[in-house]
Amino acid sequence: MMSTDVALQRLLTWFSPAFPIGAFSYSHGLEAAVDEGFVTDRAGLERWIVDLLRHGAGWNDALLLKAAYDRRTAGQPLVELVELCLALCTSAELELETVAQGRAFAETTKRVWFTEEGSEAGDYPLPIAVGRAAANANLPLLPVIEAFLHGFAANLVSAAVRAVPLGQTDGLLALAAQEALIRDLAADAFEADLDQLGGFVPMLEWCSMRHETQYTRLFRS
Repeated sequence: MMSTDVALQRLLTWFSPAFPIGAFSYSHGLEAAVDEGFVTDRAGLERWIVDLLRHGAGWNDALLLKAAYDRRTAGQPLVELVELCLALCTSAELELETVAQGRAFAETTKRVWFTEEGSEAGDYPLPIAVGRAAANANLPLLPVIEAFLHGFAANLVSAAVRAVPLGQTDGLLALAAQEALIRDLAADAFEADLDQLGGFVPMLEWCSMRHETQYTRLFRS
């Protein structure tokens, strides 16, 4: 296993806003929620993030990341996980979001850290790409899941700061409010398996489809 200090540096790099996967251009349906008046302030943003972490892509992606990590470690193919992840995308924009970011993540990590490594054919949705790269780097799984969930929440906050608009301090307060939940969800996902996949966020799904035809847009999702 990679040393703790090097692993921390790797995770800080991978989940930095500066990591070139284009995360800043996606809002995961939040822009439509703002346009419809569902998220208008910090309290509304916090509720929105909690629901997505617990019952939406946060939880499901954490389980898919873990499965990709375990299968890559065992030398097993990831094709079925890719298909499952795409099947869980409930709108065209949500599929675009995870596939485009996952492709960029896989290409960047291979170019910088895994230059001699072979890869399976096809694109990797983001949680699959992260789990695969973490296994290749022999990173400890639990911190990877926690960092991934924090990055997911942080990107929602970044989108809200621009779209609501929300002040930087309120954005940080909203993110700080997720710390205990992210820690607990990461621990739960670490012990869970794909049998625990599932969620219920119909408003997010509606907002994501609504966003496809929204008159003015800053974000791609």
